[in-house]
Amino acid sequence: MNTITSLHSINKHSLAILIQRVSIGVLMLFHGFYKLSNGVNWIIEILASKGLPGFIAYGSYIGEIVAPIMIILGIKTRIASAVLAATLLNAFILMHTSDFLSTNPTNGGWQIELIFLYFSGAVLLIITGGGKYALTTKTQYD
Repeated sequence: MNTITSLHSINKHSLAILIQRVSIGVLMLFHGFYKLSNGVNWIIEILASKGLPGFIAYGSYIGEIVAPIMIILGIKTRIASAVLAATLLNAFILMHTSDFLSTNPTNGGWQIELIFLYFSGAVLLIITGGGKYALTTKTQYD
């Protein structure tokens, strides 16, 4: 009976990871598609104002399109999630550090709640990996 209960829990666990992967990946793709449609010149300007090279802005395509697609499909999930987490940390440092202790005047939520939710979801996937329902499952990077 315990073995059956354990197997049932593993399936729920893998399903939960799949839901997390698809949710984080799909929602982050909207940000990537926005940048594909509208370009990254605004990011280049922010980088220039901080004395950083503008080509770094093109990394947002990797972090917001390539990594989310890999996460959705479950391809090297831990690596893709680390890339996404680094992208979000970079966005926080470049654009949102002043918002850290702020609330949104419209709804009262934490000003950086979206970044934090995406970041914590990516960290969760770094810890868990892609789960049973991923395309790659054989290495420590999956």
